[in-house]
Amino acid sequence: MRKSGRVLVLLILAVLSFLLIHFLPCSNNTPTKGKPSPVHILLLSSWRSGSSFTGQIFSQHPSVFYLMEPAWHVWVKMYQNSAEVLHMAVRDLVRSVFLCDMSVFDAYMSSQKKKSDLFKWEASRALCSPPACDLFSRSDIITAGNCRTICGKYPFSKVEEACKTYSHVAIKEVRFFDLKVLYPLLTDPSLNLKIIHLVRDPRAVFSSRENTVADLERDSNIVLRSQRTKGEMGPYNTMQVICKSQVDIYKAGSQAIASFLKDRYLLVRYEDIVRDPLAKAAQMYRFAELHFTPELQKWVHNITRGKGRGAQAFDIGSRDALEVSQAWRKTLPFQKIEKVQNVCKDAMDLLGYRLIQSEEEQKNMSLDVLFAQNSSEQPILKAEELLSTLTL
Repeated sequence: MRKSGRVLVLLILAVLSFLLIHFLPCSNNTPTKGKPSPVHILLLSSWRSGSSFTGQIFSQHPSVFYLMEPAWHVWVKMYQNSAEVLHMAVRDLVRSVFLCDMSVFDAYMSSQKKKSDLFKWEASRALCSPPACDLFSRSDIITAGNCRTICGKYPFSKVEEACKTYSHVAIKEVRFFDLKVLYPLLTDPSLNLKIIHLVRDPRAVFSSRENTVADLERDSNIVLRSQRTKGEMGPYNTMQVICKSQVDIYKAGSQAIASFLKDRYLLVRYEDIVRDPLAKAAQMYRFAELHFTPELQKWVHNITRGKGRGAQAFDIGSRDALEVSQAWRKTLPFQKIEKVQNVCKDAMDLLGYRLIQSEEEQKNMSLDVLFAQNSSEQPILKAEELLSTLTL
């Protein structure tokens, strides 16, 4: 009887184990129907490519927690290293931010840090509204200037607290030069990562970089890690590295066979955004699984039709975006244009930028330097369709 009793007990335990495994949640991390998994968006670009402006399209969305270039802290702390060496540290920081684990900044910032010590924190609407700041509503369109003035006194712990309250986490980053570095994040089961790869005409990037040399000096030194940043060819050497990285990222993202990249990579040209801001914003929002609200449609329309020139590094105020995108044709000497085209020809051919053959072509504004982009994306809404329901 004793033996049969033990067998019966073992059978009961086995049944209970089966029920526990198959019918009860195994941990607090089990997804629930009421709370879908967060969406993680990486806006991948390079300096002076319109990424700060494009980042605001995500930052101003009420469902998005956004940080602008958090890896700035890695490069400042570890400036003696090359961009390639720093790739892993940057990737680890980005992953932690996506998971709202802000303790990752402890390695790069003071133990006495405040929210306002985070690089360009005021460019994040999420850090300018509850719970990170109580003086604005989460649905408000908030400018960096207004936020900086009244939301800087809050503790750093508010960054993580705020992040955990959003359905989408977006990061704008310019410190990746190889998409393959991000493959572990794309295959990470704890992430739902989508990559928007923003590019811009290299001639426009070069012209803009000339106006912000001092602001970009440390980053340029890390990119090249040699005396190649010095002298007349220094800026062209930097552009050559940047253009090669854009080619490599595009090829890996658009032509890869890897199944984990399917529907998770989107190429966007800055020039296409400024030509039809509402339509391209709608495309990016749809890719990121975000609703394009009427309030945001009005904001996108207005922010791209201001009088600013965006000449300062990280400036994201209202501007005439189309005029800014073509400014290089009026200000950049043709000799410099030729040099940029020489080092960036592969990128320009691949991404759809027409080479200028003479100064006459440069000044002929009726000559379009942007070729139509081949895309397998679904047709995007025309601006007129979006505006038809709005009074602007």
